[in-house]
Amino acid sequence: MLKKTLAALAIGSALLSANVMAADYVVDKEGQHAFVDFKISHLGYSFITGTFKDIDGTFSFDATKPEDSKIEFNVNTASVFTNHAERDKHIASKDFLNGSKAKFVSTSVKSTGKNAAGKDTADVTGDLTILGVTKPVVVKATFLGEGKDPWGGYRAGFEGTTSIKRSDFGKQKDLGPASDAVELYVSFEGVKAK
Repeated sequence: MLKKTLAALAIGSALLSANVMAADYVVDKEGQHAFVDFKISHLGYSFITGTFKDIDGTFSFDATKPEDSKIEFNVNTASVFTNHAERDKHIASKDFLNGSKAKFVSTSVKSTGKNAAGKDTADVTGDLTILGVTKPVVVKATFLGEGKDPWGGYRAGFEGTTSIKRSDFGKQKDLGPASDAVELYVSFEGVKAK
């Protein structure tokens, strides 16, 4: 009797663990619940902030095993918006981003605990490609939450920050050392694939 009970528990446990797998999500581009924003010094005198309007991505996530998560994010850099049309054209030109595509593909996720608001945090390491140059970066990420939405879907949301150097990603117009560092902020919701 004991052997049968233990065997039944083992089978049930195996079936349960098989069902608790990372779910696949599509970044909500259609509802525009996804943002890639940047901040860069202008000659050391002020800051320019902006965003990219055309982004998409996918990710795989299971809150019980965040280290198994994977993400791929794509940015059409020609969609840059800084609230100044001529500057946007210049940033998208061959002097800077050259109308290229930028891409981030995660390579590892390491849980780092909780922030002051009690949200789970992690270091997401991945390969960032800009202007055909790929460099490893670490995104300080926060899991904001997950659950059903009013339209019958299921969502999970995150935010993250990282800093990069323009000089690491190909030849770009030199604006001096104060304008080399770029702060990036990403926030997005994903809709669970059906």
